[in-house]
Amino acid sequence: MVAERINRISPSQTMKISARAKELQQEGHSVVALSQGEPDFNTPDYICKAAIKAIEDGFHGYTVNTGTIELRNLICQKLREENHLEYTPDQIVVSNGAKQSLGFSILATINPGDEVIIPAPYWVSYPEMVKLAEGKPVVVRTDVTNRYKMTADDLRNALNSKTKMVILCSPSNPTGSCYSREELAELAEVLADYPEVIVLSDEIYEYITYESDHVSIAQAAPELKERTIVVNGFSKGFAMTGWRLGYLAAPAEISEATARIQSQETSAPSSISQKAGEAAYANPRDEIFKMRDEFRNRRDYIVDELSRIDGIKCFSPEGAFYVFPDISAFLNTHTADGEPINSSTDLCMFLIEKHRLALVPGDAFGEPEGLRISFAASMAMLEDGIARLKTGLKELKSTI
Repeated sequence: MVAERINRISPSQTMKISARAKELQQEGHSVVALSQGEPDFNTPDYICKAAIKAIEDGFHGYTVNTGTIELRNLICQKLREENHLEYTPDQIVVSNGAKQSLGFSILATINPGDEVIIPAPYWVSYPEMVKLAEGKPVVVRTDVTNRYKMTADDLRNALNSKTKMVILCSPSNPTGSCYSREELAELAEVLADYPEVIVLSDEIYEYITYESDHVSIAQAAPELKERTIVVNGFSKGFAMTGWRLGYLAAPAEISEATARIQSQETSAPSSISQKAGEAAYANPRDEIFKMRDEFRNRRDYIVDELSRIDGIKCFSPEGAFYVFPDISAFLNTHTADGEPINSSTDLCMFLIEKHRLALVPGDAFGEPEGLRISFAASMAMLEDGIARLKTGLKELKSTI
């Protein structure tokens, strides 16, 4: 009864693990869930107050499909002042979350059979979005020794006449790695020989960087700006996941195409959320940088603890709120009950079912020798989670 295209896509593994964690919690079990990519902070008060005022003022109706002109002007100002990128409001499409902007961008640009290069580990939805658009995901596996970042040689070897798009995510979900200005320039140099290739740049974790400021590829390589789609939003940096507010900035032809899709699929996001977004960009960033500093403390703790576990290799991420340790030493082992652990999925299912610890397997991200741990959780929860992880892995090590 369902369309054939549904058979091309898989359900989100992150949501699957999170759903299992919630099931166990509802059954009365104590579960440590370090699987979901959601800040554990409240949305800053000044943003909430702006939304309340919008409700009280009766700002309840539909807005223009691409978002209010006030919000789009603020996005242009933000891109100009913080990213040194010039856009006009007609190049901005405000959406129901960055995820929608990514999906509609792919639908607007990918034809059946077009190839899309996706470095792995990747965010779980990228390949599925490409499949839904009848494109072909071309996964480029990267190396932990290079912090899972695609090199210029990796990109060069994957490009061909069928390539239509390259997807970049910096800071990265799931690894937390950030491309430097120099690394982005090297990728741009390779793309110079492929003028028809579009870059889809997912920058949703922009404000959560620890060592240096975020750099967009459209900023590092201005010559690519006219074929780059910059996707961003408010969910991660401003702790506004449930507000469902994102946007894209793109060449006019592409922004107009995505706006046409949006007009038929969803229309504009919530008017109240847009007023909240205006407040987010119109005010200083002090509150979000306080959140970032707390994330840094948690990062330092969890990286230190993981580095103490024999068999785990883990670098310190430069951004986002995830670590992505290499757990290959624990694969092809058995539990104390004799159950085989042949994959990161096996390992994560063992940890959640036997130790009530929810993590996301690297298989979901295209990297079978890793797993994702979110440190968007309280320090107490992280400490409990590390203790459960050590207990579980010790059981596996005893059977090697």
